[in-house]
Amino acid sequence: MTTPDDNSMPFDLLSTVETGGCSAKIPPRALEELLKDFPVPTDPRILVDISSHDDAGVYKINDETALVITTDFFPPMVSDGYDFGLVAATNSISDVYAMGGTPLVALNIMMFPSTRIPMEVYREILRGGNDKAREAGVSIIGGHTLDDYPPKYGLAVIGTVDPERIITNGGVREGDELILTKPLGTGIILAGHRLNMTAPGQLEAAVSAMKHLNCDGAALMQKYGVRGATDITGFGLAGHALKMARASGVTIRIDMKQVPLLAGTYVLAEQGCIPGAAFRNLDYTDGETSFAEGLDYNLKMIAHDAQTSGGLLMAVAPEKVEELLRDLHASGHPEAVVTGKAMARGKAALVLR
Repeated sequence: MTTPDDNSMPFDLLSTVETGGCSAKIPPRALEELLKDFPVPTDPRILVDISSHDDAGVYKINDETALVITTDFFPPMVSDGYDFGLVAATNSISDVYAMGGTPLVALNIMMFPSTRIPMEVYREILRGGNDKAREAGVSIIGGHTLDDYPPKYGLAVIGTVDPERIITNGGVREGDELILTKPLGTGIILAGHRLNMTAPGQLEAAVSAMKHLNCDGAALMQKYGVRGATDITGFGLAGHALKMARASGVTIRIDMKQVPLLAGTYVLAEQGCIPGAAFRNLDYTDGETSFAEGLDYNLKMIAHDAQTSGGLLMAVAPEKVEELLRDLHASGHPEAVVTGKAMARGKAALVLR
């Protein structure tokens, strides 16, 4: 392993971890069990709390303004410190966008082993985070660092939203169509890269997707009056869709053949490159999900692939879908597509077909 005194080659952050990005989350079933009896505050100014397992908390300041408050951090999923900072910041800020909010300020959260990795890597991670925050119009105004191994980085972010226009995972209505704004596959491709299974360009495409802010999607959700959405991260498309279905009291049907995939994702899954997080997510959804007869096994597992800094899954009234998709494509989300529909609640909260 490269030491602080060995500057002959760049330090590879992947050499410090076995699991990085949102794949490093505690399994969702274990997390829900842990939190099921956790006390929920009763302050009437709290508009969104832990009870709905939403993307962020929301606290009302006055009739015009509520704060959207979130935090996220994780170990490296890429080799380069600057790219790690860019992806981690994009992922942290995304929770504010998922609630329909505007991110304003943030604090750095850093765990870094100062005697085991060159401090230049620390600087590059912070530089990446700061550059992405500036792109999002976010000011980083401080932070906190622990000397810890392996390194971990993210942000605590505060934004604002109109209290009457909050977008939550419980806002899906029967008849809504589900639009996904980014392709799936980051978990599988990152795992494939570590196993030297990816083809040229596949990792770069995945990293580019992870660095793409969800700001345009958030603005368009407000423009078209969307009230139900989430972003797709560590629990995979299936896990996050299940949480939406539960919170909204509907059944969500996902048509996996319509779901956009990063190039190489399906081939890697077919070759057996399915990360452990996908199986943990499958364990979480299994009891409340109906899997269509004949559903392609690889697509089933891709639906559970843990995404890092994934896209928005938004529930859109049918009459607004065509215009919203057109605006998404024009704003830099060419692969945004309708992937499913919300239906009256049936036996299963989630249907994958």
